[in-house]
Amino acid sequence: MAASVIPVIISGGAGSRLWPLSTPERPKQFHVLGGDRTLIQQAALRLSGADGLSVAPPVVICNQSHLQAVKAQMAEIGCAPAAIVLEPFGRNTAAVAMTAALLAAAADPEALVLLMPSDQLMPDPNAFNRSVAAAAPSARERIVLLGVTPTAPETGFGYIEAGEPISPSVSAVKRFVEKPDVATAEAYLASGRYLWNAGMFLASPAVMLAELRRHAPEVAAAAEAALNKAEQRDGAIWLDAEAFAACPSVSLDYAVMEKTDKAAVAPLSAGWADIGAWSSLWAESARDVDGNAAFGPVELLDAHDCLVWSEDRTVAVIGLDNIVVVNTAEGVLVLPKSRSQDVKVLVERMAAKKAAAGA
Repeated sequence: MAASVIPVIISGGAGSRLWPLSTPERPKQFHVLGGDRTLIQQAALRLSGADGLSVAPPVVICNQSHLQAVKAQMAEIGCAPAAIVLEPFGRNTAAVAMTAALLAAAADPEALVLLMPSDQLMPDPNAFNRSVAAAAPSARERIVLLGVTPTAPETGFGYIEAGEPISPSVSAVKRFVEKPDVATAEAYLASGRYLWNAGMFLASPAVMLAELRRHAPEVAAAAEAALNKAEQRDGAIWLDAEAFAACPSVSLDYAVMEKTDKAAVAPLSAGWADIGAWSSLWAESARDVDGNAAFGPVELLDAHDCLVWSEDRTVAVIGLDNIVVVNTAEGVLVLPKSRSQDVKVLVERMAAKKAAAGA
């Protein structure tokens, strides 16, 4: 019998490292950053079914301000979500997991819930489907993370060390590891025991609810209260703001996965990429013979390994290497590619200045 899976698309991030393209009003998941569809559209279409899987329409959990964008982007691809759940403000992924598990338990308690971020690339969706199908039997009793098989000694990702095998495709989680230094990441890659933590979870609603109530009771209670008091209007479920405000902001990893004895991991090799910064987009983009990735009206002369993005006017770059130049209606950004992670720092500083000026 095929396992029923309810995909839940998590669309809560602001993508501040991709400013000025990604903004709170239109974060990165609503942009085309690989392929011919936006990242959230790719997520909605990703789980199309495989041998042993029966896939339900997705649930989208997002910020209230993004309702119309979600509706428009889902309509463009002919996707009718089973539900759009609106958060009044972000409370991280533990609250999302609780809300998703409650909805799934009410809709089909025998189904499995698949939590998926909305802002990732997956060039090989067939491999993704096969990994989900292989992990499904173990997900009846465990919370299974889909851990990406590393292809390089990345220092910007968290890692999962696989422990004892549970099935041919699933292992118990031995431990979670924060972002390592280069030498440690190289050792992880060489060992073959470590996987990147991509924030994808597969579990039965009953197991997810039980573990959240056990390890994160404040999150569970507040998220459940917010859903019980929610309004249904405009084709969406509006979580109650007062109840949701009492929910601690904590990730599912910290709240549950690092504490539970039901953590498991299954390897995923689907060409996964996290477009978390401009350097990441450069790495995943088609490039010319000089290593440049150009988007929009761009002119390059004696430039190498650059990313240049322009929405309107022509941007010209001469004699520069390894830089990022971005021109949008929101602003202009210029930086060495190696400083891509620092864009978030700049965005936070600009937000603080704006708040101080308005005070």
